Amino acid sequence: MKILVTGSAGFIGGYLVQELLDHGHSVVGLDNYSKYGKVKKSYDTHPHYTFIEGDAKNVELLKELITDCEQSVAIAAVIGGISLFHELAYDLLAENERITAAIFDASLWAFKNKKLKKINVMSSSMVFENTRTYPTPEGEQLRCPPPFSTYGFQKLACEYFAKGAFEQYGLPCTIIRPFNAVGIGEKRAKLEREILSGNVKLAMSHVVPDLVQKILKGQDPLHILGDGNQVRHYTYAGDLAKGIRMCVENEKAINEDFNLSTPVSTTVLELAQRIWKKINGDKLFRYVSDKPFEYDVQKRVPSVEKAKRILGFEATTTLDEALDEVIPWIEEQIRSGGI
Repeated sequence: MKILVTGSAGFIGGYLVQELLDHGHSVVGLDNYSKYGKVKKSYDTHPHYTFIEGDAKNVELLKELITDCEQSVAIAAVIGGISLFHELAYDLLAENERITAAIFDASLWAFKNKKLKKINVMSSSMVFENTRTYPTPEGEQLRCPPPFSTYGFQKLACEYFAKGAFEQYGLPCTIIRPFNAVGIGEKRAKLEREILSGNVKLAMSHVVPDLVQKILKGQDPLHILGDGNQVRHYTYAGDLAKGIRMCVENEKAINEDFNLSTPVSTTVLELAQRIWKKINGDKLFRYVSDKPFEYDVQKRVPSVEKAKRILGFEATTTLDEALDEVIPWIEEQIRSGGI
């Protein structure tokens, strides 16, 4: 199958493209390198991979790239950690709406005139920002109050784009919600301002690379946001890529939505202690709590039963295994100036 992946040079996109190629698919990748700058991927010279540097808001370019594709996977977006939700509250909404509209316009055109059979939309666990139902099942986004953050609201809007495209034009869709992706590939983002966390300057990123970076740089006591009791499900990006591929391949995924996540809950404090021990051994763990951000959701616990039942998907990589890959990567990025 030939598949268009927007945001193919990004963090999750990098894992997904490799996964699709490994399973015999042809991939057309689109990215403008706006987040990290130009990056090299192991599959850049793969005979079944075609990469185009370009803007995911360019509908005519998207039409050209999607012409021979049977499916599209819409990953391209302005995205970052919690800090970004506050720093770019308007841009996240406006820019991501333009990106979303463009891929839907191109996909609708290709569905009507070419070979396209389905669009796969990358949503987010943030659509459940205001839920009080745990574990949170698919469909809860229609019952709980809408997200307060513009990022969460825009991701919910992506799901409504899919709803509207099917209701009006019959375009099939699969909605994919990854939870707290962990893996290699996250570097210092070009568009993000440095922020100070204790004595360490960070780009506004995600909790795992930020904690690893601070501990590797010797921060003691370790600064964490809030009291550390925030509950997350840290899911290896390689497992997420497998789940996305299953959504692409399985006809039972048509017009369905899936939470893709590990079933294991971990608090931020437990995560910090685990990373500390891997880097510092038996050295006494000390931490201080910094003021949390407004949109630091206290609990994200997904139901994973639907993805297991329909797709046969399970996230099997443990957090320890993921950290054993991530820590050396970040250590090298610190040495090379990538972080």
